[in-house]
Amino acid sequence: MFTGTLITGLLEILAAAWLLGYIFSRLGLPFVLGELLAGLIIGPPLLGLVPPSETLEFLAEFGIFFVMFYAGMELDPRVLLQNAWPSISVALGGFVLPFALGFGVAYLFGGTLFQSLFVGMGISVTAIAVQAVVLQSMRINRSQLGHVIIGAAIVDDILSLMGLSLLLSLSRHGTVEVGELLILLIKVGGFFGLTVVLGVLVMPPLTRRLTDEAGKAFTFAIAVGLAMAHLAELAGLHHIIGAFVAGQFVRREIVKDEIYKVIATRFYGISYGFLVPIFFVSLSFHLELEASWGFLVFTTVLTLAAVAGKLLGSGLPLSLYGHSKWQSLVVGFGMNGRGAVELVVASVVLSESRELMSAGILTAPLLTGQQFSSLILMAFITTLLAPITLKWSVLKTCQHDEGVDFCTLLDTAPRS
Repeated sequence: MFTGTLITGLLEILAAAWLLGYIFSRLGLPFVLGELLAGLIIGPPLLGLVPPSETLEFLAEFGIFFVMFYAGMELDPRVLLQNAWPSISVALGGFVLPFALGFGVAYLFGGTLFQSLFVGMGISVTAIAVQAVVLQSMRINRSQLGHVIIGAAIVDDILSLMGLSLLLSLSRHGTVEVGELLILLIKVGGFFGLTVVLGVLVMPPLTRRLTDEAGKAFTFAIAVGLAMAHLAELAGLHHIIGAFVAGQFVRREIVKDEIYKVIATRFYGISYGFLVPIFFVSLSFHLELEASWGFLVFTTVLTLAAVAGKLLGSGLPLSLYGHSKWQSLVVGFGMNGRGAVELVVASVVLSESRELMSAGILTAPLLTGQQFSSLILMAFITTLLAPITLKWSVLKTCQHDEGVDFCTLLDTAPRS
């Protein structure tokens, strides 16, 4: 409901995000860091001026939807397919190594088998929406490595979904339900199969006839985005995968240039100008801190394992495809942000844990309160580090090899 409290909250969020984002930009740091800090200051962690609400969560989720649609418009599916194997290798390495490290850290700090497994799952996630925002802000999303990172993040999302389903099945039944896993794979395969059919046979004839009379090109894009988001949810995927696919349907290569510019401008303005600041500010609202040495030590070690796991697990496989160590660093740092996906995974596990314990199926929670808080803080820190480390690695790569395609694209990015 559009109340005075909501209006005031939105005003405070946008004003703080703009001001701190501008200050960070003038300091040569990514705008998004200011937005995260704004949420930390005006949200529950510090001043508590703006409390969390369902409306803000909805707007933040809608911001992810818009970002991923726009990312789909910007990326070329042919380049994504050309880099399919590097993306899959990066995703597998960036999923398995952090999972193993997270499991080991949690187990060494006294976690049960299930707790250690779910902590490992928590730090193996990559937040595709965060990566899309950072890559777009640096204008390197259309580069080869930009396509590898987005492709790997999509594969990582599917791996996370399968891993979470497998672990939840194990915690409920004490065994892996192979039938459930097969059904999930069939639904995911069906979704991407339908995507190919729509993208090749159905959408091109429709999009070529688009006009912007009364703003209807934007209406068409929104409708397609919502439809694909719904289909993705039915397949068991996150709705942002559907939004990304929908963006591919109205990309530059198959839509009239003037219509593409109209749709892209509106998606960019609404997302980056309004909804994305709300998304990053609200991410900080979930931050929980504990004033204890045990919590700080566990969180520090877990965060180091998360960063190292993605950096090595995602970066090293890329070197097998002839890329330099600096390019491998770009991909390793590019896969390191967690953000909203991490919150979803941790919240699902916590909710499932309460249900199973109340039913008497479990005697110990799937995640303790300390482990949950550490995962949230780790997600915040890695989201904070992602734009800084990615920008550093990109600049280092361009110093050593100016011929890399994203070095030219970087020159067109805003100075932030």
